[in-house]
Amino acid sequence: MIRRATLAAVMGALALVVQPLFVRAGVRREPGATRIRHLVVIFDENVSFDHYFATYPDAANPPGEPAFHAAPGTPSVNGLRGALRDRNPNASNAANGAGAVNPFRLDRTQAATADQDHDYTPEQLAFHAGLMDLFPHAVGRGNRPPDAPAGPMGTTGLTMGYFDGNTVTALWNYAQHFAMSDDSYGTTFGPSTPGAINLVAGQTNGVIATRNGTSKATAGGHGSLTLIGDADPIGDVCSSPTQAQVALGGTNIGDLLSRAGVTWGWFEGGFDLTVTNPDGSTGCLRRTTSAVTHVRSNDYMPHHEPFQYYRSTANPTHLRPSSVAAIGHNGDRANHQYDIDDFYAAVRAGNFPAVSFLKPPAYQDGHAGYSDPLDEQAFLVHVLNFLQRRPEWRSTAVVIAYDDSDGWYDHQMGPIVNQSTSPGDALTGTGTCGDGASALPGIAPDNPHAQGRCGYGPRLPLLVVSPWARRNFVDHTVTDQTSIIRFIEDRWLGGRRLGRGSFDAIANSIDRMFDFHQPTAAPLILDERTGEPVRPPGR
Repeated sequence: MIRRATLAAVMGALALVVQPLFVRAGVRREPGATRIRHLVVIFDENVSFDHYFATYPDAANPPGEPAFHAAPGTPSVNGLRGALRDRNPNASNAANGAGAVNPFRLDRTQAATADQDHDYTPEQLAFHAGLMDLFPHAVGRGNRPPDAPAGPMGTTGLTMGYFDGNTVTALWNYAQHFAMSDDSYGTTFGPSTPGAINLVAGQTNGVIATRNGTSKATAGGHGSLTLIGDADPIGDVCSSPTQAQVALGGTNIGDLLSRAGVTWGWFEGGFDLTVTNPDGSTGCLRRTTSAVTHVRSNDYMPHHEPFQYYRSTANPTHLRPSSVAAIGHNGDRANHQYDIDDFYAAVRAGNFPAVSFLKPPAYQDGHAGYSDPLDEQAFLVHVLNFLQRRPEWRSTAVVIAYDDSDGWYDHQMGPIVNQSTSPGDALTGTGTCGDGASALPGIAPDNPHAQGRCGYGPRLPLLVVSPWARRNFVDHTVTDQTSIIRFIEDRWLGGRRLGRGSFDAIANSIDRMFDFHQPTAAPLILDERTGEPVRPPGR
């Protein structure tokens, strides 16, 4: 199992000694996991751990905001306290300019924020060889007037802002009543598309076709390309003709589930092109305006749909399932790719897939710039209230995970389990994240050490909500996005791995967030608007 790497500053704290690659994880079987018959992965957007949980479980509780009061015995997390909060290295680094500020609290009225820079290279620059002190300089972006009052909101120092339990109230309540991790990471650095691909394949090397240039990829060794940026999937009718597009080779978790006859599906807001929204928008341009950000965004974003990049699992024309009974099953024209409404229809009809990936319509996915934590909360609570009232809840687990950090500040660097030397790397120097000599393989047999996959990347929130989740528990096991794949493989596939360089082979599972001896967590029904409990747990 992976253990946290020790980082040693050398050459005047300008270089980083990155631990040699990982100890390979063996197959760890957990018979109790068979109690989980339905796994639901809600995959939201662009949040670092500190951005949502910096001060957990201590909230400011000002008047007029939903309150959060920690139960006795609630564990603390590796968050922002003491010198990290009051004398942060980002505040003293002159390179950060006007953005040189300490971490600061954002309240509910500041839920609409600018999107930060979260590309592969700038994120590594922000980490500054493990010093974690160049966030405003490398990735910070501020709100523009009139949404930027005096102070750090209007500077690159906005990246240092965090919310607490008075804004992300539902997530803090789920954390207190179920299980969360404070040691989980993006598999690699970079934005949404690599994060989504890592969730389902653990392998971003193997770009087999490109359109409109290769600006979103980097040299992956042996003539290969590795995806490091946001690119639309080739063939998706909603992909932008002016944006970079790619197709990927290799195997994803959907392929393995299909071969094993396990029901599964990806359910994304806006995928059904036959629906017309209240504002008259439909098709690929079906849009919703957030009441919080006041931004009108497309419900469906092609670069958020990982299975569309693989010929084996794509539904490029968004064909509708032949029936509700066909959802999740092999051989149907939808090919396991559906609209979010199809998830509710299938569950209500008693056709709950074994593995379901849920992607909200964009305005509710949490991505700063067009979404926000309040719209995200409404989606999360709606899904979880729905599931907790179902008879299948006693055999269900919901994982809340994220694609990337958006560039929001997080103070904790994870272990570098996969090094890289490519034009996109910058963690330990120009073009380097370590030396890359022992990097994981690419998808081609002649590429034993694929480059462009420096990781683990930024720390991200991870929660498990289930009757079988440990109650009021903080897990300190090092995990990453492929830890979810590993759990699926161990539960439904007999421990079979994706292979061909996927991170799943070296990841720890999320199984330590469960207690399979007895159900310990009662349902928790929350208010979609405030995130507060609407009735006592278990009533």
